[in-house]
Amino acid sequence: MPSIFTKIINGEIPSYKIIEDENYFAFLDINPNTVGHTLCIPKQEVDKIFDLSEETYMGLMRFSRKVAIAIEKAIPCKRVGMTVIGLEVPHTHVHLIPLQNMQSMDFRNSQKLTPEEFQEIVAKIRAELS
Repeated sequence: MPSIFTKIINGEIPSYKIIEDENYFAFLDINPNTVGHTLCIPKQEVDKIFDLSEETYMGLMRFSRKVAIAIEKAIPCKRVGMTVIGLEVPHTHVHLIPLQNMQSMDFRNSQKLTPEEFQEIVAKIRAELS
């Protein structure tokens, strides 16, 4: 059965997409730790990050770096943190989280945003990718 992320990639479930290419997809986390919290995923559904081929793994890191640089320009923060936990969804995903302090990485502190706020964040990050 396809993961929720595969359904997002296929357009079966809506998302706040930031960017995609042939192999990777980036979208805002629907329960963000902080404004701008983004997930980067390979389109190939693989549960564990270290089970990715080296080529896919390195491609995901390059893609995530590109997105993180745009986030840091678009969202006021001290830096963009990165984590890979992957227990919630069996599809490799990199969390890119704008950080103000260590509490920004606490997944128990999710924020509630309106659809309009999500769209505004997407527009800001996309503008920095151009």
